Amino acid sequence: DGKAWYEFQVKQHTTTDMTPEQIHRVGLDEVARILDAMDRVRRQVGFDGDLGAFFRHLESDPKFYFTKGSDLVQGYDELKMRIDAALPKLFSVFPKADYRVREVEAFRKESAASAFYEGASADGSRPAIFYINTFDLKAQPKFGMETLSLHEASPGHHFQGSIAQELTGLPKFRRFGGSYTAYTEGWALYAEYLGKELGLFTDPYQWFGRLNDEQLRAMRLVVDTGLHSLGWSREKAIRYMVANSPMSESYAASEVERYISMPGQALGYKIGDLRLQALRRNAERELGAKFDVRDFHREVLSDGAVPMDVLEAKIARWTAARK
Repeated sequence: DGKAWYEFQVKQHTTTDMTPEQIHRVGLDEVARILDAMDRVRRQVGFDGDLGAFFRHLESDPKFYFTKGSDLVQGYDELKMRIDAALPKLFSVFPKADYRVREVEAFRKESAASAFYEGASADGSRPAIFYINTFDLKAQPKFGMETLSLHEASPGHHFQGSIAQELTGLPKFRRFGGSYTAYTEGWALYAEYLGKELGLFTDPYQWFGRLNDEQLRAMRLVVDTGLHSLGWSREKAIRYMVANSPMSESYAASEVERYISMPGQALGYKIGDLRLQALRRNAERELGAKFDVRDFHREVLSDGAVPMDVLEAKIARWTAARK
């Protein structure tokens, strides 16, 4: 019953009725769109070479990497101040808890992820932590900093997670659950999408970093469904990821093995983000001058993590009430 079991995993992680085949096609379209946008950045910065050569240039040129871990952490502290100052343009609801940027401790640097978020206490008295791993500075390109901060900290995981657990009127499983991948990871990816509105991505290399992270999530739609529904081999999946991004073969292999061991989980990011963007565009079209993005974000965040169909119904009611 592998086919039915995978279809169940897809539904579980995307909270939609999309089939693996539909998701695969969406992924192929998104990968092609993002590759074209990456190539526009290559041309914008005047790089003399094709897109593959541009990828290798970004990996190898020392100017794109820090040489001291303390400088990397300081860079994220400075980003935090810039983003925090701009957030009132897009939000009218904020978590009580703040967050701190912290270097991953020496005892676990070698085995820890390159960056991750640890939530605040439920009452907001202890701040959350945005951890940065300085063990391998070549894994921390400068051009990826703005998008990573938006995703892991504010207004990404920090906003969504902290606001949810501060909703004391909800039962605890709703406040601390986070089991709806499409909502939680979709929101964090949507937070990256908000970067230009927050005054970020003015540097074309930072915009490339945004596209690079988005491309990873788009490729996941293709590769996860390819592996579990369309008969792709591990080797074919690795080749596909290397061919469509700056990703090294070793990095691609680790990603593919993740998808093999966690069927469907990687689909939630991009599907959730696409649904959130569509909900916003629809509300903007329906409400016209009455649309206020701050109110929209309040509505999306005000009931904790929910399945996509529940969120869509909720936003539809909210939109209808404001016409």
